[in-house]
Amino acid sequence: MASTSVKEIIKTSPAFTHLTELASERLGGKVLYATDDFFAEKENLIKPGRGIFIVDEYTDRGKWMDGWESRRKRTPGHDWCVVQLATLGKITGFDIDTNFFLGNHPPFASIEAVNMQGKVTPDNWETIEWKEILPKSPLDPGSQNFFEINSNESFTHLRLHIYPDGGVARLKVYGEVDKDWNEVTIAEEIDLAAAINGGKSIACNDMFFSSMQNLIMPGRGVNMGDGWETKRNRQPNNVDWVKIKLATEGMIKKIIVDTAHFKGNYPDRCSIEACNSKNDEDVINNKVIWQTILSEKKLNADFIHAFESESTELPFTHVRLNIFPDGGISRLRLLGNKKKA
Repeated sequence: MASTSVKEIIKTSPAFTHLTELASERLGGKVLYATDDFFAEKENLIKPGRGIFIVDEYTDRGKWMDGWESRRKRTPGHDWCVVQLATLGKITGFDIDTNFFLGNHPPFASIEAVNMQGKVTPDNWETIEWKEILPKSPLDPGSQNFFEINSNESFTHLRLHIYPDGGVARLKVYGEVDKDWNEVTIAEEIDLAAAINGGKSIACNDMFFSSMQNLIMPGRGVNMGDGWETKRNRQPNNVDWVKIKLATEGMIKKIIVDTAHFKGNYPDRCSIEACNSKNDEDVINNKVIWQTILSEKKLNADFIHAFESESTELPFTHVRLNIFPDGGISRLRLLGNKKKA
């Protein structure tokens, strides 16, 4: 079977899957409750990837499955679970993935949502005034089931209903971080690129081995797959790049380039440019004026590099990270302050 790059996989998905994955465990999402997870734990729902299948793996309760799976329901009703998003967000679409659930997937699902920001976690989730944002919809077995949502509201929690029971490998919730920047002072140092603050990787020339979105995830990378890695390029003077939209317009003071776990495949050097643009398309198509904020620097294997920005007073909206000639970087942090009003 021919290999498939991360970029090729993303091309086959709806446009909303390019947005932030709001429920991701890596970003800080949590599964708080499930009516039943007898066969497979509810926490699997928000793990990375699509889930795996191990042919001869069993537990004392039955076949091991990489997802959330309830037992066969012999009473009236259906199963559901509650997911807390990593942050308040506006939801654009869902992927209810039944990967490897073939004779045991739920035929239907629906999703409700609520904004509980600042409220105490209830003892009984059924007392919450949920709002249905995805009506009862059919699910295909062993498939990514994509649903687009048309809503301008912001939510903190979701309730996934499955009818009547069965297994779902992953629930991906795509949308925009809704951060109140009025609560952030101009003196407060923040990571302007961080996904949890609303930063987004919007374009790159290559991400054959791992996604550009990993660059702005919280924490250090857990392994070599948890970073942005390009394929080996044999062209002389090659430069690979990724473009990131900042969470808010701001001044960049410090730069952290982390090559965690990249040892024989880290880039030899890197540089960073920045611009100020009112839209992403101009940035993607290079219809902007780029300014160097980090001149070409030598990199080391499996190392946290700390640099000072070479332009600390000008406000920027986007950056371009260049790596020479190719390779992998685990995380990029751009520390600074939001622009004065």
